[in-house]
Amino acid sequence: MDSTNGGVSNKLRNGAAVVLFLAVCYLFWVTTKPFIDLTDPATLDPSAEKSNLVNQLVTLAVSGGLLLFGLTSPLRSTILQPRLLLICLFVWFFFVSAISTYPDLALKRVVLAILTCINAAVFLILPRSDRQFAQLLGVAMLAVLGLAYFGVTFIPSRAIHLATELREPMNAGFWRGQFAHKNEAAGVMVLTAFFGFYVYATWHKFLGVALVVLAAFFLMHTGGKTSSAALPAIVLLAWMFERWSWLRIPLSIGGIIAMNTITIGSAISEPIRSLVSAVGVDPTFTNRTDIWRFAFSAITQRPLFGYGFQLFWQTDELVYSGGGVETWAVEAFNGHNAYLDSLLTTGIPGLVLTVFWLVILPLRDFGQAEKTGNNPALTRLFLRIWLYGIYTACVESFFFLSGASIWFVLLIAVFGLRLQARASVVSETSKPITDTVSHA
Repeated sequence: MDSTNGGVSNKLRNGAAVVLFLAVCYLFWVTTKPFIDLTDPATLDPSAEKSNLVNQLVTLAVSGGLLLFGLTSPLRSTILQPRLLLICLFVWFFFVSAISTYPDLALKRVVLAILTCINAAVFLILPRSDRQFAQLLGVAMLAVLGLAYFGVTFIPSRAIHLATELREPMNAGFWRGQFAHKNEAAGVMVLTAFFGFYVYATWHKFLGVALVVLAAFFLMHTGGKTSSAALPAIVLLAWMFERWSWLRIPLSIGGIIAMNTITIGSAISEPIRSLVSAVGVDPTFTNRTDIWRFAFSAITQRPLFGYGFQLFWQTDELVYSGGGVETWAVEAFNGHNAYLDSLLTTGIPGLVLTVFWLVILPLRDFGQAEKTGNNPALTRLFLRIWLYGIYTACVESFFFLSGASIWFVLLIAVFGLRLQARASVVSETSKPITDTVSHA
């Protein structure tokens, strides 16, 4: 009788895990408000999405379910590792936020960032095996792609950018699917292609190929040049990363330094700007250099403590300071560089801790993961996502942004690489092990 009850309990827990997994995918890749009308004046209000009651309720419900699952899991000790580093990181974020101009707002955002990290860590232990992980990803991403193509085919006015849109009418004709912007859709398609490669290697070859082809085709129609170039580039970089260990530091740390030197360097150094222009690259990086130059000037005034977690941009002091006469950058929504924004908002210690967690440790974890007997395709998936995330961060700001799908997936990759390095993944071809097992 006890074994029967235990079997029922396990089935209920496994069922709940599947529901939570699919709910997370729905929340980030379908959203609670798909196919929004970008010709509606309400879209110009940046607080509109934050006041979405349905989104808040769904997010709280999913987060609560994940937290409960994590606390009752025998694998709870694997969640949020390395904890000492993360404690130091978020304690610093609390400190710089407490002394900022808007402490209540900044502290609330720190709490949300912690909750997002917990959700990503628990997400990895929801499937009972690597094969089920591939199955759930395959089904979820097929649904995401199906919805995107449905929108383009049957409600194009809500899934393709229009010339009558109020914010960016120049994007007319580019596909966006159920997402609010073509760049967001492009990023999701890149990640979906990575998932497709993993599904091909671990579970279903035909579905894996279908996911990659459908995602790549949609990506080409988004007009996202950076993402379109990133898909083949990251696959190649990851192959080189695996094949030649001596290239790993140059490809990761060196690559980030080189990218930031080219991008931010173009904003503050005329010789670098001239060099970038000489090789045929837009030296303004779509007018981002004005933002970077303005941000760098602000950093020099508060280099140690910054301006508070996720503060500075869009604050009343900045927007209504009258600085718009000198530069339009005062109206920017973010710094379009995650490393720069980390330095700007949390100071030098915040940037150092962030880079150590998101760049240095995953680099080491990948080397250790190779030595384990864990699914190599899973390690490769995390590697591709990680490389894509740390490179994209050079031109976009998404670190610790609670609603950003690319940030959530980057967290999954960072936590996943650590699990691949330090635990044993459960495979359906082998007998399940006990608490030391990492369900990926």
